[in-house]
Amino acid sequence: MSQSVKGSNLRVDGNALWVDLMETAQYGGTPKGGIRRLTLTDEDRQVRDWFVRTCTDLGCEVSFDSMGNLFARRPGLDNALPPITMGSHLDTQPTGGKFDGILGVLGGLSVLRALHNSGYTTRHPIEVINWTNEEGSRFSPPMMCSGVFAGIFTEAEVLDKRDRAGIRFGDELDTIGYRGKEPCGQHPISAYFELHIEQGPILEAEDKTIGIVTGIQGARWYEVTVRGKDAHAGSTPMPLRHDALVASAGMIMAVSEVAKAHGPSAVGTVGLLENRPNSSNVVPGEVFFTIDIRDPDDAVVLQMEQELRGKLEKIAQENSVELEIVQIWDAPAVHFDKACVGMVEEAATEHGYSARRIVSGPGHDAGYVAKVAPTAMIFVPCKDGLSHNEEESILQQDAEMGANVLLAAVLKADQTFDQ
Repeated sequence: MSQSVKGSNLRVDGNALWVDLMETAQYGGTPKGGIRRLTLTDEDRQVRDWFVRTCTDLGCEVSFDSMGNLFARRPGLDNALPPITMGSHLDTQPTGGKFDGILGVLGGLSVLRALHNSGYTTRHPIEVINWTNEEGSRFSPPMMCSGVFAGIFTEAEVLDKRDRAGIRFGDELDTIGYRGKEPCGQHPISAYFELHIEQGPILEAEDKTIGIVTGIQGARWYEVTVRGKDAHAGSTPMPLRHDALVASAGMIMAVSEVAKAHGPSAVGTVGLLENRPNSSNVVPGEVFFTIDIRDPDDAVVLQMEQELRGKLEKIAQENSVELEIVQIWDAPAVHFDKACVGMVEEAATEHGYSARRIVSGPGHDAGYVAKVAPTAMIFVPCKDGLSHNEEESILQQDAEMGANVLLAAVLKADQTFDQ
């Protein structure tokens, strides 16, 4: 292929991309057709091993940093230039689907394959990145390792994080053999693009194929502990109870009420709940639950937090229980690089794909990477907007079109960035 065409006629192999998606779904595959591939488990190691083998077969050099973030590198004409990068994550929710996260990694792999098969060499090196622990379902909060990369978290605090069973992050990273020597955050990049399923209903509802993501809404996570008093369910009069679960029920309703009051963009969720001692004839003495609130406007997120704290404290007082609220994650709204967003938009237009600009509701590694490098995202539709669910589904043609936009945007960035 002539270098003068700058790769503008390149296309990904959509069939090969789909085969990769189905093959990797076996690592942690569930009977319902989803995936349970939690961070730093043996299933995570297996899919990482597959990724390393596959990229190596394409002539790429694969490395990993001190947080286990994986980098598959295809050399360019000038390897002194920082790479143009693509990526997402390979870990899933406990009942996750086949496409959340991994589409961005395998879409990046399909770009490397297109370059390899064509013989086209870019100016910059091109890399695909797998970020460790995007989901935050085993080790909280989410996006911890892209967060270390961007300087949001320290390496030491993440290595010492523990899951609900008390198992340490750093120990599990050593167990699967993916703790590298390069300090996290010292890997230079010129630009970053992330392909992802929308995880919402907008593209499908509007019959659009490509979402040109302009940013990510703000989010805050909290851990709440409500402490009452264990008591016998048969002999403790109702007026004398300190029922932590009854109080928590009111607090959970308050989360929903506050989010609805700031609609239509605000959302609030209680996704994890633990009742103690969890016995049928004991008045619950302690409840632990999580709160997740989000909105595209940081000022609204702050107002929601203030209203929630007031409501929860009042409920605790009315039910004679103690309340502890700990904020564990604060991710301000992100606005992606205008030039990179423009490259995605141009790529969609040049391919003739229907597209719209969109703001991401969920957080992504791109949100942290945007703090240290020009960044943009590409969305493709998912059926009924369903994600974090074993029934998560997308069309093969949409995956291919999203990867084609990714390829075209990367090639535009390769001709644009000089460092």
